[in-house]
Amino acid sequence: MGFQSVLSMAHQLTGARLQPGDAAIDATAGTGADTLFLALACGRRGAVFSFDVQAEALALTGQRLAKEDQSKIAEATLLHRSHADMLEAVPAKFHGRVGAVMFNLGYLPAEGADLSLITEPASTIAALEAAITLLRPRGIITAVLYPGHPGGEVEAAAVQDWAAALPLSAAQSLIYRQLQKAAAPYLIAIEKK
Repeated sequence: MGFQSVLSMAHQLTGARLQPGDAAIDATAGTGADTLFLALACGRRGAVFSFDVQAEALALTGQRLAKEDQSKIAEATLLHRSHADMLEAVPAKFHGRVGAVMFNLGYLPAEGADLSLITEPASTIAALEAAITLLRPRGIITAVLYPGHPGGEVEAAAVQDWAAALPLSAAQSLIYRQLQKAAAPYLIAIEKK
């Protein structure tokens, strides 16, 4: 049996933190895989907020959610906004109560998508700062990083530096990475204290 993929590990770590009725955030909707995962984990009494700057990503996410039994998934609010805006966009009643925030950085992995439109370090770091504020104690942030595409290595280094600089009194972080392939995707997970 081999190691889990970084996406599977992100789901495993996140799923272990969420209970039915929880609130969660998909900071980068993409094709909707993480939004659906969160909606299933939070259940029909939960709430999920999903961000993307591309309308195409939100359409793909909406289509994925529509295929599910709506009585089994959380209500998902799809927001055509930058993940850097999450602190302002997520209602105040959820501040300090969010169980998980998932980031899957890079570009939209969909046929015909503009691969030059990528997540950027400045907005991603702002979003991570907002995510820490929104999390409840023992809540988790997962960030899947893609150093193998143009711009991805710079963003991955910025996220890793940010996570490493968090004071242990506020959060702890870990890396899940294949060491023999520097360009392979990897995961950083952060647990709020």
